Amino acid sequence: MRSAFTILLLFVIASFASAQSRQQQKVDSVFLQVKKYFNLKNADAIYNMGGNDFQNELSINTFHDVAAKQLFPLGEIKESSLISFVNNSVATYKLKFDSMTLQLLMSLDKRDKLQLFLFQSYVEPVSDKTALVQTSNPMLSPTDKKVDSVARYYIQKANTVGLIIGIVDHGKISTYSYGETIKKNGKLPNGDKFFELGSITKTFTATLLAYYVNQGKVKLTDPITKFLPDSVAANPELKLITLQNLSNHTSGLARIPDNLISHATDPLNPYKDYTKELLFQYLKTCKLESKPGEKYAYSNLAVGLLGSILESIGKETFQQMVRDIICKPLGMFNTDQYLNPLSSPRFVQVYNAGGMPTEPWDFDVLAACGALRSTLNDMMLYAKANLHPGTDELSKAIELTHKITFTKDVKIGLAWHIITVNGIDYYFHNGGTNGSSSFLAFNGEKDIAVVVLSNAAESTDALGTGILKKLQ
Repeated sequence: MRSAFTILLLFVIASFASAQSRQQQKVDSVFLQVKKYFNLKNADAIYNMGGNDFQNELSINTFHDVAAKQLFPLGEIKESSLISFVNNSVATYKLKFDSMTLQLLMSLDKRDKLQLFLFQSYVEPVSDKTALVQTSNPMLSPTDKKVDSVARYYIQKANTVGLIIGIVDHGKISTYSYGETIKKNGKLPNGDKFFELGSITKTFTATLLAYYVNQGKVKLTDPITKFLPDSVAANPELKLITLQNLSNHTSGLARIPDNLISHATDPLNPYKDYTKELLFQYLKTCKLESKPGEKYAYSNLAVGLLGSILESIGKETFQQMVRDIICKPLGMFNTDQYLNPLSSPRFVQVYNAGGMPTEPWDFDVLAACGALRSTLNDMMLYAKANLHPGTDELSKAIELTHKITFTKDVKIGLAWHIITVNGIDYYFHNGGTNGSSSFLAFNGEKDIAVVVLSNAAESTDALGTGILKKLQ
């Protein structure tokens, strides 16, 4: 059944926690309709709930055939329950029929139409770990105990493997390791192990933009058409989008380009084969979802495009700009898009939402939205540079990324979101891939920063905010 129902599963990043419940409600609502029409054996109604990706994957005749021969003979769905809702995107439902139990993976596209619709054999969730996972936490200070009380809830889950936490609290630095770099190898992750940063990469992209603004090479108000080929800039939909709109997610561009899915050769590594040619092909005819500057809508496409534009401005690759402008001045020599043969053995194994080994993500033209890999030691340097910027050129760029640029529904600077934890505002960004999760938040006045890196797809947001609550 898999080949008939595999719509590419993309894990996209939720930028603020309040959106998760709303999105889950949408998916649950669509599921109830699917369940209703399934039990009525109404294949047409289910098919009409599908979006473009779904219907491009399956013709209506093929769907009718699969439904008639494989699905409807199962009988009615007697019972159903939500098992998980991963990365604010993919819901997994347990379905009980008369003779068997299956699970259904579902996600919606930007128009709230079915995108992922995949029946699988039901896999009984593995119970959380009962034996205490190993840690470097000495459990001596009050901070040690506060961190452990939150970290335990995360690392004892069945689908998590390794975790490393860094804290700056009024000048004092503390780090804590939990779990393993690879299942059953018994080795704690340390500050020199590489993790995927995912969308925290966007804050590096914003810093590059701010740097070039301060250098006088661009303005935040510059229209993006100024930097695009004439054939792309000719699309009237793009003329009002500015560089700032790309960085603060108010461009009106979709979350991902609709030709990314169709050109992905590996559904577990969706960005790998998406080239500049495909990006420009999409932009030539794309339609915006809202007027630029008026509405916040998180977009990997927008920040990926920003990175491509910055490459044309800086005359360097995204990776080289990050190295030269950000990493070298800060002494971050273990942050990169690609790892060399000497560094790659220090890269942790990554694990998907089910706790199974998977591959890390690779990027081409959209690298600026999520391609960087780094260590806790480097990310602590980055956190401190943002916590208390100095007076040099890089620090001035960092300060510019902190200036608020949009306040409707969401408060955001350049890439950095503002989250409120127990009444205190923090600059924040998270990251998530098919096998990793990350979290970074800081408040200069409180002199607090928290960095969390995990080699599992299980979100670290609750862990990061939980630590902030304990430290306040």
